[in-house]
Amino acid sequence: MTRELENELFKSVYAKTPNYVKELNLMDFNNKGEFRFTLKKEHLKPYDEKNNPEGLNLEEWFENYAKEAKVSTAGIRGPQNILYPQDTRFPINLVGIVLATLAKSLVAKEKYPNKEIIKVAGREVRYNSELFLDAIARIQASQGIKTLVPQGKKTIPIWLASFLAFKLDLLGGEYITSSHGISVKNATKDLNSQGSQYLPEESLEFVDKISEIFEQTRKNGTYEIKIAAEDNPLIDEKIMTKLEDGVNLYVEYLQSGVAQKINLDLIKDFNDKIVIENVGGSAYRTLSRVLEKLGITDKFVWFNVEEDPFFHSIGKYDVTPKGEKAFYDYSVDATVIAKKQDGTKFFPVIDTLHYDKKLKDMPVGTAVLITDPDHDRLTITQTEDISRIPELEKAGIDYIKLNDKTILTVFTANQAFLMLMDFWTKQLKAQGLWDNHPRFMIKTTASALSWDEWGKNNGVKVVNVPVGFKEIANIMKKVELQLKNNPEKEVVIDDVFSNSINLGKNPRLIFGGEESGGMIMGTEELIKSLHGRFAVAMREKSATEAIIVASALISKLAAQKLTLSEYLVKVFDENNIIGRYDTRVDIAYYNESEPDINKLKQAKIEGEELRTKNDLFYLSLAMGIKENLVTLEDVKNILSDAFKELDFSNLKSIKFVGDGTYMEFEDKYIEIRPSGTDAKTKAYGGGLNKQEIEKYASLLGNYSGDRTELHKKFIPDDFYNTTKDKAMKYYLAFVNKDANNEKFEIPDYRF
Repeated sequence: MTRELENELFKSVYAKTPNYVKELNLMDFNNKGEFRFTLKKEHLKPYDEKNNPEGLNLEEWFENYAKEAKVSTAGIRGPQNILYPQDTRFPINLVGIVLATLAKSLVAKEKYPNKEIIKVAGREVRYNSELFLDAIARIQASQGIKTLVPQGKKTIPIWLASFLAFKLDLLGGEYITSSHGISVKNATKDLNSQGSQYLPEESLEFVDKISEIFEQTRKNGTYEIKIAAEDNPLIDEKIMTKLEDGVNLYVEYLQSGVAQKINLDLIKDFNDKIVIENVGGSAYRTLSRVLEKLGITDKFVWFNVEEDPFFHSIGKYDVTPKGEKAFYDYSVDATVIAKKQDGTKFFPVIDTLHYDKKLKDMPVGTAVLITDPDHDRLTITQTEDISRIPELEKAGIDYIKLNDKTILTVFTANQAFLMLMDFWTKQLKAQGLWDNHPRFMIKTTASALSWDEWGKNNGVKVVNVPVGFKEIANIMKKVELQLKNNPEKEVVIDDVFSNSINLGKNPRLIFGGEESGGMIMGTEELIKSLHGRFAVAMREKSATEAIIVASALISKLAAQKLTLSEYLVKVFDENNIIGRYDTRVDIAYYNESEPDINKLKQAKIEGEELRTKNDLFYLSLAMGIKENLVTLEDVKNILSDAFKELDFSNLKSIKFVGDGTYMEFEDKYIEIRPSGTDAKTKAYGGGLNKQEIEKYASLLGNYSGDRTELHKKFIPDDFYNTTKDKAMKYYLAFVNKDANNEKFEIPDYRF
């Protein structure tokens, strides 16, 4: 089935690609020597067979690219033509990668004239990733920038590229991935000198540079772009080979954190096997080496070790959610829940993992840890006896029936990470380390209420931020600036709710994470780069960290004959957690897998309009309260009028939280957030009653956004139309307050 579905996709893409695109030969990276690409003013305008046969419509491509750069939460990403990567009708294409890389290189050279600039570049396994990596390295080499790449330009995880950017004091890095997105999507994640994803202002610097290149092209008619030879000495595989891709350095880092002896001993004493589901295959090359160096390889078995850009057909169907016969991709996010034609809920990604067959000979209690292609997210699952169903339903834990005797429990990241932070806290206490520092956590507003409750019960200060790991990294950097400048003073940080939070003197991060499956844990000693920079934790989420902690917990529970679900309920009870239930509703306004780019573009435009209408309905109310245009009572009336089946009487507040609207009730929260990268709306909820939060999230998330008469009465048109701009000012004020804007100094490298 894998190859059949992939062949159907290929056939469809081939059929929908016009001949003029198939015949494009703008730049041939099969040419191993140095060559040039001449950007022409004709390329900027749309293709016209008679009047502009060289048209690439780059102006339209750039307009959309620039728009996304302002709001992107995780790199500038989008669909690509998997067969013809020079197809500029798609957001991600070879010409765009070349232009963006050149622009970033020019910005770097202006900031650091006459300095040795070194960056790292990596990729996972998606279509055209190897080509894009080659292009990035050769463009940077042509501009005098050294690029560290793995031997043979093989795969590494995003967190390893991020780690090396910080640890080796590089100017940053480029990483090619679209995380757990659908197979035809790709992206470049730009990493700065901290190893963190670019903030919007950093992206806008190189976006402005592309604009300058286009201006010169219009003025002069052409713009020459040099591509270095493949064997240019500035494309360096030797350093990464010598460093074993940084695996040794990373293992050393893990051993100062979650891979301490207390955890490793638990794993080594484990008598069964833990399964690692290696979606896409690209995590295996690095993670297997890490586990070997930690001496715990024999405790794991692997599914899908071979690298496959089609991700072994995981998440792929030949029918759409509406029942239409067409290729459809649910992504490789194992936690996605969809509805069948008869209305029953199911896990479309996990269904395609075929665990009813793969796990049938493994003992009940087997844990399966599912990681994504760039190996930064983790989903935790475990087989249990079917008799556990009533207890799971009571606890709000989802499950899948594998057979008449066995089920697979599927934990949301909210549930899984609550267990991990609780377990790691107990491990630190067992070693007598807990009281050496005050502890804090950084989480996104869309993540579980239970995390906030757990933090309060354990004396852990909680800093809430907008969605996106770069937001978590931004808080880390603010903490580090205060630690550096005033080591004897208490660290005080503002969260996105405008609360001022005192983290205490010399605090340490116990957890940083988000509900979408990404997490990091800090170390006891500050992490030190080769040239003396310090960090409380790394800047990118790491499934390897999560796997180490999860494996230690699984091992400990096995010795006590407890399941993970039993431990979760224990954590709830021990910490008197009220908000035990959580939900996320993903509303996609179009089929991202549509191979006809014109249909795709039109569907996306229409979908973005729906997304924006939905967003503005709530955001304008939150901003109305913030700017004293309306009262909370007014908002309750507006919402009650629009949603007569919902009760808003116990709504306590409605706030803009950097990228979405957060409604705080006495017994729950609901957040409605437009995707920063696509025509999607995400609705999150947490609280006392699972059915209730699912109902609120579904109705509010799926709302058309049509303004009611009462909404129009309280929110004037001019205020409504400028709501996004007002919100952006508040967001930037949050990002920039107490920001760590210390300029990176390029050291004297001694690799």
